[in-house]
Amino acid sequence: MNILGISAFYHDSAACLVQDGRIVAAAQEERFSRLKHDSAFPGGAIAYCLAEAGLSPDQVDLVAFYDKPWTKFERLLETYLTFSPVGIRSFMKAMPVWLKEKLWLENRIRKALPGYRGKVIFSEHHQSHAASAFFPSPFDRAAILTIDGVGEWATASWGTGQGNRVDLAAEMRFPHSLGLLYSAFTYFAGFRVNSGEYKLMGLAPYGRPVYLDAILDKLIDLKEDGSFRLNMKYFNYCQGLTMTSRAFARLFGGPPRKPEGPITRREMDLAASIQTATEEIILRMGRHVRRETGESNLCLAGGVALNCVANGRILKEKIFDRLWIQPAAGDAGGALGAALYAWYQYLDNERCPSSDGRDAQRDTLLGPSWKTDDIMAWLQREGYPFRRHKEPELIDRVARALADKKVIGWFSGRMEFGPRALGARSILADPRTTDMLATLNLKIKFRESFRPLAPAVLAEDADRYFELDTPSPYMLLTAPVRAERRRRTVPFDDPDEGIERIYRDRSDIPAVTHLDYSARIQTVDRRDNPRFHALLARFKELTGCAVLINTSFNVRGEPIVCTPQEAYRCFMTTGMDMLVLEEVVLEKGDQPPQPDGRPLSGQPD
Repeated sequence: MNILGISAFYHDSAACLVQDGRIVAAAQEERFSRLKHDSAFPGGAIAYCLAEAGLSPDQVDLVAFYDKPWTKFERLLETYLTFSPVGIRSFMKAMPVWLKEKLWLENRIRKALPGYRGKVIFSEHHQSHAASAFFPSPFDRAAILTIDGVGEWATASWGTGQGNRVDLAAEMRFPHSLGLLYSAFTYFAGFRVNSGEYKLMGLAPYGRPVYLDAILDKLIDLKEDGSFRLNMKYFNYCQGLTMTSRAFARLFGGPPRKPEGPITRREMDLAASIQTATEEIILRMGRHVRRETGESNLCLAGGVALNCVANGRILKEKIFDRLWIQPAAGDAGGALGAALYAWYQYLDNERCPSSDGRDAQRDTLLGPSWKTDDIMAWLQREGYPFRRHKEPELIDRVARALADKKVIGWFSGRMEFGPRALGARSILADPRTTDMLATLNLKIKFRESFRPLAPAVLAEDADRYFELDTPSPYMLLTAPVRAERRRRTVPFDDPDEGIERIYRDRSDIPAVTHLDYSARIQTVDRRDNPRFHALLARFKELTGCAVLINTSFNVRGEPIVCTPQEAYRCFMTTGMDMLVLEEVVLEKGDQPPQPDGRPLSGQPD
């Protein structure tokens, strides 16, 4: 039984193929179109999933879409009518694409799958999120919490999963939304909605939550169970083309920061304030769900579940015994959830979680891969010098380069599904100096200097570096660096200082230690990612350090690289020193100069 799951038309469109309950392939459309957070119909991702399984469209048995377009359209119409005539510009901008494409989704799907004669089913948006959270998890039963911007009407939901069923018990409804509240502050701080939320979370430790009382007194009416109502006079997303209103600007001391403008103390304090409020809301939701369900395990999905700081708080507060978070928690994961919902709940197939406590997402390495021979053939055609190594020799050479403070582009195996690079499409470096933080942010990633970098650590050594007693394979938990590894400079973290505070030497792994001594951790298990584990282990043998910087293989504004050609271009247009393409190693100094803007063979212009 071949089930194709699809998500599209909001952000991070994706496709997923499930065969007899096994996740065979999954990828976001952005990796093929090269448009970051691409929301278009995922034709490239669908083609990849079918090719990975060796299927033609007529061999697909069932297609599952991740939400109900007509119900979402009903919400849009009702919202515009409520606010009319205000919002006519937004209405006129939205309607053409709905009337042309989004409402006739079944026709669009059948056109993309010539020869397909099966059913097209539509799961509810939060049902897809819940399915993506529970069905791949290692739990036979668990509580489920989903939180995002908005689906059809729901903005958050909770329920339970048991066996092959997910049952949602309650939901919050639009326009009252934690995801949209956080996105409103993202917009107001000058970052892009649906992509800049990571930046706002990273900026929060620089500020103080001085606006928290204003948020809780003016913006939201927060209840003990974590539900709330927003005061909509401060927001504009129901009827306008912006997230916030003039009243919001008056409350917080002036107009929104202009994109790319200087980051001031106000933006730092706004970030700290909304992050604190978000954590409080999620903790209240978590406690309520624990009381209502009595379950000891929790599964999380929805875009807000990518807030790794809030996830770390749930863990720290010990609200639940165990936590599992969908690594593609946003809308991309909805494609996977829809496919698994169809297999387990719609078709009523048995579900048997792994007996060894591991999840069913296969380390979320579900994207395309390339053979070394094919990579070598391409490099030879282009005239790019390289050297092939057998595995032990390659691992040793790369580990020695890392120990010598070289920055490595690491392209290995199948691409990750979800927003995090986890050792398949990664940029790697030594975390033991603050200089490396500046090098990676400013000279390689070309992004804001305040952005934190994440550590990848040998799973067996994680508790030697971090206050973390649970696996974190998907980089979705934040935990403190252990006290004995911290260093203190005097004076320390004057709150009136700016972004340059990040370059203080906070610990013996300073490049991955954020201002508040936290780190967004990836634990690397030998069973799930043996090659990346071997590299970390060899680096530890050489240096005594079991940690590497692991950041995504891309530059600011571009999706993570998918192909060897994209990896080479990124390597040549940044300050990386070495590129590893499977068994092949390329040194920057050996490569011919690349004319600016030259399209590489095999890559679209």
